[in-house]
Amino acid sequence: MKRTEITIAGDSPGTSHQLTRFDIGPDDPTLPKIFLQAGLHAGEQPGMMILHHLLAMLEAGEQSGRLRARFVIFPMSNPIGMGQVGLHHHQGRYHLRSGLNFNRGWFDLFEMLAENGGLTNLAAALLSGSSDSSESSGSSDNAAHNTAIIRQAVRAALDACQPVTALDHQRLHVAREACDSDVVLDLHCDDASLSHIFIVPQLMPGAQDLSDWVGAAATLTAEDSGGGSFDEVWPGLWIKLARHFPDHAIAPPPLAATLEYRGYCDVDDEMNRQDAQNLMGFFMGRGYVDAAPAVAPPSPSPSPAPLPLSATEIVVADRPGLLAYNVRLGDIVSVGDVIADLITLDGPTAFVERHPLCAGTDGLILSLRCLKYVGPGDTVAKVVGSKPLANRTGYLLEM
Repeated sequence: MKRTEITIAGDSPGTSHQLTRFDIGPDDPTLPKIFLQAGLHAGEQPGMMILHHLLAMLEAGEQSGRLRARFVIFPMSNPIGMGQVGLHHHQGRYHLRSGLNFNRGWFDLFEMLAENGGLTNLAAALLSGSSDSSESSGSSDNAAHNTAIIRQAVRAALDACQPVTALDHQRLHVAREACDSDVVLDLHCDDASLSHIFIVPQLMPGAQDLSDWVGAAATLTAEDSGGGSFDEVWPGLWIKLARHFPDHAIAPPPLAATLEYRGYCDVDDEMNRQDAQNLMGFFMGRGYVDAAPAVAPPSPSPSPAPLPLSATEIVVADRPGLLAYNVRLGDIVSVGDVIADLITLDGPTAFVERHPLCAGTDGLILSLRCLKYVGPGDTVAKVVGSKPLANRTGYLLEM
């Protein structure tokens, strides 16, 4: 297991940030490459604990010769955000210098390749053959050739970037490792929540095994959720290339997903060790890790089928108040059910009046709020429904 420390100069004099990368597995570039990171939203730390345990499991697998893939792991991919603590409160979701959400506004690789006539040059280097006919050996060979060409072009585009800020440098270091990976897993958490996954619909149902191993209460799909989140960068490129080059052999998109491991408070040594063990089960099922000798490979419990993210209602407060919940995580609600009451805190009815907040769709209570004082526009709950909602278009994520 190789450990690399990357020093990123800070934006103010005398400061710097330390980004740690682990490389585990055979030094063979022909093997699949698996990328994992945690802490992109630096205040979301269950993933860091999970990767702490996963590193030990992978190291044991490497020592026993059971790894059949290369693993690149950033256990804390956002040291800038980790340092943003003020008045004993961690501000790890937004870059305080710019206001940018750390998991929004990532690279559009297709647009980067299109700059300065790059797609014309790329077309000249790609081999023909429908991506829908990859069962034939010739088309498969063409797709493998084209994958290498595309990854080379993406690497060149990223290398041509001229980072200015510390955040620019941090993002580039991470992106250069993810860009040629076959699997990209970004570990996050919600406020108070059940485990769930965000993924592009083109990867389902093929990635149902990932949902099963994560124990996802919901797998939420969107090709473009509107925010430029990290997990959509990598499959998004291949989806756009396949549409732009219909007569060329373009491989299916790599498996990339955001894994939401419950809530902020779910940093638990034993629970997160089991989460890491479940990831190992996923890797074993995919053939990236061999099972230990004389040990039967485990199998996960099935999780629900994927649903469009546009069918998930984000219930928000319409006024300030103190939340009094009527539901718990995992409850099933119907349209009109009261999810919570907002206790009024000012005016003539202060501390007496309760204002109901109701579900606008039938579905599962996926997440709630830890802190119970809210203002207008604050998220109160997420309800996972099955039917797309008319008001859920464009930007589908929380800010």
